[in-house]
Amino acid sequence: MDEQQRSELVDGLLESLGDEHGQLPEAVSDRLVDGLIRGKRSEGEILGSDGVLGELTRRLIERALGEELSEHLGYPAGHAPAGGTGNSRNGGTPKTVLTANGPVAIQTPRDRQGRFEPELVKKGQRRLAGLDEKIIALYAGGMTTREIETYMGDLYGPGVSRETVSRVTAGVLSDAKEWQARPLEAIYPILYLDALIIKIRDGNAIRNFACYLAIGVNLEGERDVLGMWFQQTEGAKFWLQVLTDLKSRGVGDVLVCCVDGLTGFAEAIEAVYPKAWVQTCLVHAVRAALRFVPYKDRRAVAGDLKRIYTAPDRDAAWDQLEAFAERWDPKYPMISAAWTENWERIVPFLAFPPDVRRAVYTTNTIEALNRQIRKIIKTRGSFPDEDSARKLLYLAITRAQRKWRHTYNWSTALAAFRIHFGDRIPDTAI
Repeated sequence: MDEQQRSELVDGLLESLGDEHGQLPEAVSDRLVDGLIRGKRSEGEILGSDGVLGELTRRLIERALGEELSEHLGYPAGHAPAGGTGNSRNGGTPKTVLTANGPVAIQTPRDRQGRFEPELVKKGQRRLAGLDEKIIALYAGGMTTREIETYMGDLYGPGVSRETVSRVTAGVLSDAKEWQARPLEAIYPILYLDALIIKIRDGNAIRNFACYLAIGVNLEGERDVLGMWFQQTEGAKFWLQVLTDLKSRGVGDVLVCCVDGLTGFAEAIEAVYPKAWVQTCLVHAVRAALRFVPYKDRRAVAGDLKRIYTAPDRDAAWDQLEAFAERWDPKYPMISAAWTENWERIVPFLAFPPDVRRAVYTTNTIEALNRQIRKIIKTRGSFPDEDSARKLLYLAITRAQRKWRHTYNWSTALAAFRIHFGDRIPDTAI
């Protein structure tokens, strides 16, 4: 089959694509497809950029661009402009675009007045939009620019360099900054706060930076990452800045704030949200207690601590703490002393029904997010700058949030919040 015959078959195939359901009629499609692949056996002849699929891709693009130009001019190809004057077609410009089928050489149509701005393949564009989305998806999965360049080259041939990847992902940074500054809801019944450590190059050295994260649960029980902030160390002083930023973005009230045992954390929260209940994460509290305990006693100590935080109410929990101290103070007096000192930050969750407590007594929600982020960044070692870290963490967060479910048993939790916090929960939320 010569090129003219193949071109006619492709035109016939394109004409057959216009039924009302957008589906290809079986009888027509089989005849045309048989003609297109007749005599073709190798993968390159059928699927390659110079093969049948590449030719079909080229003609589809050119046909779509031709339709765009017809709409721009106001009359179809082969017809004269209305009145015999005005703008008209003016040939085409050769261009190679990278598609999912590899590089494809096309002719982009021109108009005589130079006003035509195509949408499918814009001026200066060298890749179809779907490839940019694939590049961003690979970047979000933790691949470096070098790895993406190699991967895309193996799949589609040359056309995606490290510089290209950097330009494509640069748009993510503006999205991340807009996301960071977006307005927030007026009330979050639960707020989880935590930080994870990442490595960022600072001058000639690679240093540890704390990435501060906040997850809020709104009145509908939906979880949302409210922002991320970078600082060289984790400390209560910077958490005060984070909370002040949340306040300035519209968060007027927080009911329960679940945090780790960082010194000064509770005071920073209460400085911005004085009515918030500060709940120390029990996982962190138990973990900190067991640091003092050798392996031979660890299971027994953990079991006795569990009796404290699974007690039916505050009074019963205090009795269990006293029993714990009586048994273990001779060996590990620092555990009961620490729990006694922080008692008012450990037991707020006991005011709620048992099936609501799991929503507020641990930062597992944000710890799970941290684990997902670490899986993505673990192969990188370090980031060249804060902007690079911000781009990847933003993509990791948005990817993780797609899989999040509604907060467990939320209707019961909201009713309990209304009992304890009164009109701080608006009537419209119940």
